[in-house]
Amino acid sequence: MKRTSIVSHGSRPLSRSLSLFLILAFSLALATTAAAQKKKKKDDTPPPASTSNTMAMPDEQRIDYLISEMMGAWQVGDVDKLHKCIADDISVVNGFWAPPIVGWENYLAQYKSQRSRTQQVRLDRTNTLIRLAGKFAWASYQWDFSAVVDGQPDAAQGQTTLVFEKRGDDWVVVHNHTSLVQASQPVTPASTVTPAPSKP
Repeated sequence: MKRTSIVSHGSRPLSRSLSLFLILAFSLALATTAAAQKKKKKDDTPPPASTSNTMAMPDEQRIDYLISEMMGAWQVGDVDKLHKCIADDISVVNGFWAPPIVGWENYLAQYKSQRSRTQQVRLDRTNTLIRLAGKFAWASYQWDFSAVVDGQPDAAQGQTTLVFEKRGDDWVVVHNHTSLVQASQPVTPASTVTPAPSKP
C-alpha cells in the first residue's frame, strides 16, 4: 500500500484544546484502512449502500465499514448517523490526566464545540488490526492527521483502540482509547565530566 505522507506545518506544539479535539475525533472516526484499499484494488464494486447489504458481510468487514461510516458522518457533521455507530453509554479515555468522557451527550458536546473550529481535515489510517471475541470486538490502528484549526495549520500522529459490542444485530462503539504520539526531539548526549584525580 502506498502511503501519502503528511507535511508538518511547523514545530508549534499542540494546544490542549487541539489535542483534546484530536483525541475525540480519532477515537471515533477515521478514514479507509489498508484492508479496504486492498479490497478496492481487487474489486471495484462500490461499498454497500444500505444496512441490509452490510448485514451479509462478515463481522470483521462490518466493523471496518462502521469505522468508515463514522468518518463520513464526522466529516460532514451528520450527528444522527454518527450516533448510530456509537453507544449511548460510551466511554472515552484520552492521553490527558483527566477522567474519562462518559456518555454520548458528553461526547457530543465536545465534538460540536471542537468540530466547528476545524477545516481542511486530512486523515490517513494504517496498520489496522481487528479482533473478534463473541459479541465483543476491538480495532487498533495508527493515524496521521492534518487540518486547519482556528485558522492555523496543524498536524499530529497517534494510535487508537476502539472496543465494539454487538447489540442485537448491530455493532456499536462502547469504548475508545486514543493517544497522541509526541514528536520526538533530538536527544543531546549528556556531557561527560572527567572526575578530578583524587589527592594522595
